[in-house]
Amino acid sequence: MPRGTDYVRDADRALEETYEEPMSLAAYVDRIFENPSIASHASKYLLEAIEAADTRTVVEEGEEKERYRFFDDPHNDGEHAILGNTEVLNGFVDDLRSIAAGRAKDEKIIWFEGPTATGKSELKRCLVNGLREYSKTPDGRRYTVEWNVTTADAGERGLSYGGDATAADEQNWYESPVQAHPLSVFPEDVRADVLAQLNDELDDHVPVQVDAQLDPFSREAYDYLEERYRREGEDELFSAIADEDHLRVKNYVVDVGQGVGVLHSEDDGPPKERLVGSWMHGMLQELDSRGRKNPQAFSYDGVLSQGNGVLTIVEDAAQHADLLQKLLNVPDEQSVKLDKGIGMDVDSQLLIISNPDLEAQLNQHADRNGMDPLKALKRRLDKHRFGYLTNLSLETELIRRELTGETSVWEAESYDELADRIRAPVRVTVKGSDGEARVQEFAPHAIEAAALYAVVTRLDEEDLPNGLDLVDKALIYDQGYLQEGDSRREKDEFDFDDDGADGDHGVPVTYTRDTLAELLQTDRDRHHPELPVEDVVMPRDVLNAMVEGLADAPVFSSGERSEFENRVVPVKNYVYDQQESDVIEAIMHDKRVDEETVAEYVEHVYAWETDEPLYNDRGERVEPDPLKMKLFEVEHLGRFSEAEYEGNLPRESVRNFRREKVITSLNRHAWEHRDADFSVEDVDLTAIPVIKTVLESHDWDDVERTFEDFDPRQWDDPPSGTETATVKSDTIDTMVDLFGYSEASAELTSRHVMGQVSYRWD
Repeated sequence: MPRGTDYVRDADRALEETYEEPMSLAAYVDRIFENPSIASHASKYLLEAIEAADTRTVVEEGEEKERYRFFDDPHNDGEHAILGNTEVLNGFVDDLRSIAAGRAKDEKIIWFEGPTATGKSELKRCLVNGLREYSKTPDGRRYTVEWNVTTADAGERGLSYGGDATAADEQNWYESPVQAHPLSVFPEDVRADVLAQLNDELDDHVPVQVDAQLDPFSREAYDYLEERYRREGEDELFSAIADEDHLRVKNYVVDVGQGVGVLHSEDDGPPKERLVGSWMHGMLQELDSRGRKNPQAFSYDGVLSQGNGVLTIVEDAAQHADLLQKLLNVPDEQSVKLDKGIGMDVDSQLLIISNPDLEAQLNQHADRNGMDPLKALKRRLDKHRFGYLTNLSLETELIRRELTGETSVWEAESYDELADRIRAPVRVTVKGSDGEARVQEFAPHAIEAAALYAVVTRLDEEDLPNGLDLVDKALIYDQGYLQEGDSRREKDEFDFDDDGADGDHGVPVTYTRDTLAELLQTDRDRHHPELPVEDVVMPRDVLNAMVEGLADAPVFSSGERSEFENRVVPVKNYVYDQQESDVIEAIMHDKRVDEETVAEYVEHVYAWETDEPLYNDRGERVEPDPLKMKLFEVEHLGRFSEAEYEGNLPRESVRNFRREKVITSLNRHAWEHRDADFSVEDVDLTAIPVIKTVLESHDWDDVERTFEDFDPRQWDDPPSGTETATVKSDTIDTMVDLFGYSEASAELTSRHVMGQVSYRWD
């Protein structure tokens, strides 16, 4: 069978699951008692869509936070995910919950403000995507009404747009142009009874509220049918009006123009036209409506009309500052005027998005104290501020997205997983000036360098504790702690100012993206033509280009340029340390202490301190072996010399080390797992900082002790048959096979490191 047929069938199934057959008003009421969420008012519906996606735990600014997955754009594989700003988004959801429940903030217009390239545009797309997909689910179904007032009486023109079709023809059904809520068809007292009973049965702190009257178009149809059946003496007047031949409830998929209104920066026209639409004057002669303007002749293409029922977004609100004052009473009164004699109720969550320039416009009369004409508007705005990312992992993820089009949101069980992604290389295929495609590689740590530098430019240095620099602060914000040798200091041990200027300004991701893109397209003079790929962009290339580009970038002031230039040095030092660590670990990879040896040491130390029983392989109880502990501490830890032991017995310095570094970590682990049967055999050895160091890191002393004839000065071109040549070959292979380097980036990175080490090699 042709593959095209399969795809068409899949599309059929997808639409079948999305849409339902129209139902009667009575059937709809039965349905809402089975599933109350389908009747939710706008703010409650938006809240339910966000909460339906569940949450996940993230670390931002060094603290664990629960993040709503809705903002990860999960239905779109993360394409428009909002990275970071979790606390701001959580505040938005909290306010939305208050608005939905009618508590205090229901007159507010939600305002998202922040500098360029902070994710505000992604917020709009994420909201639209999330609402669209939620409305396709059973709990998220959205409904409105459609009318058919065509009769068999040829003399009755009704509300059709011409033609003499019967009531059964689909062309005679007209949907409410503003997604009117089906319950708005009921008289107020009946609707109140329905909602009272629904909310009594609803186990939710946010009751369903439907206060809107029928929209003008639907009111015209309702009045027409009411007048007709009253003239005919119909006893059950509402039943006749709501009969399935005249009124149907249908579901729709929420999208821009139907449930979501988006006013773009380039949209223009008079305020009323932008808000609700305009009269189509040419049609007023054709459509009879008892001597007054006919709502059929109104174009409901304004932002409030399109967003009625769910969400109204004003994008780049500074371009529509004149409109904001016209929106003042919409949250309060939930209505707008189409014309002097015709109004329209709206149920829409208002949300505006702007750069900081809107705030400047709002504050232009602030010095007039109580006479500020914009005071009423400012009182109604509920501000949420997006800032630049201050997490290294998030900024790295964002840069990779910009360069490669990767969209999946990073999730990890531990920070070590994130660390691997942060340091990873990026390879991009580009066309050179000769038109030929070539592979360009950002070496390991190159994207990390760009991200770290960007984050460092955004951090406030006023609250730095003594002994820390901005790189340390960036690491604390990303990991939640700072590892200093054997010591680990948690974020709450540092007195950072929660109200500081972190994320208020700095290098935007667009500048980083453009700088890296230029590096990809630059045909640089390569000093190493023997390397197996055409070009490698090293971390130092990235940092140098970012600093050099500051002078010509119009987005930065002279003060910012000077400040940002001064912040690159600690970033370069940190990145070099990471490269150096990679090279050392690659050299020593086959010389690592095996985990069994480490575990044996930990068990002996634990038994030595606690008198806990210790058993050998035959199950016989044995005493802690002082020689084994000594050899491990001298040879593997490299912490102590023979002079710090009396025979095999440790002096005070060694005993303190065992208690403070090993036993304390084990006790902490036991406390954290106090609900389980604690056993030293169950301990994750990498949870003990000093042991993690033994298992995972080495230094140049280890290299020199292990390879006595090694000489880093020979690294670029080592003589064959020498120990240096063997070490280099094995090191390059390890960096490629295990650390993600290409052969070229491994060569360049190791040469750079060895060039620095040669100066201090004894």
